[in-house]
Amino acid sequence: MQVEKNTIVLWYDKDAEEAARFYAQTFPNSVVGDIDRAPSDFPSGSAGNVITVQFTVLGIPCMGLNGGPGPQHTDAFSFQIATDDQEETDRYWNAIVGNGGQESMCGWCKDKWGISWQITPRALTNAMKAGGPGAKRAFEAMMTMRKIDVAAIEAAVRG
Repeated sequence: MQVEKNTIVLWYDKDAEEAARFYAQTFPNSVVGDIDRAPSDFPSGSAGNVITVQFTVLGIPCMGLNGGPGPQHTDAFSFQIATDDQEETDRYWNAIVGNGGQESMCGWCKDKWGISWQITPRALTNAMKAGGPGAKRAFEAMMTMRKIDVAAIEAAVRG
């Protein structure tokens, strides 16, 4: 797999390969590419340890770097996944949270490696883009949710 001109690099302690495989199993158009091993010992590992993993998440080129203990992930970076219905919303949310992740508010969750994900139904996005009283009601409903409830958003839009 060729390194793309622009690649998102995600720092992991030592689990970049495990994370890449999880993403590839969870999301369509996602694959694990080249796995590179350290040619010599380094501060947090030994020669032969996985150092980088190329992968895609829904077609977005990424590289996992096993940099050892260091920077922690924050909500300042997240993947936003647009979903078409409740079933798809549930599938992604439950995969992330059910694999050692944690719930947050307003459709946000974190995977077990600390990467933030926004699982965002198109019903919510469309309501917000439409503006007006329906958008206000949808926004207020979203503010009370962890995982987004599509039927509740649609009901809020209708009033």
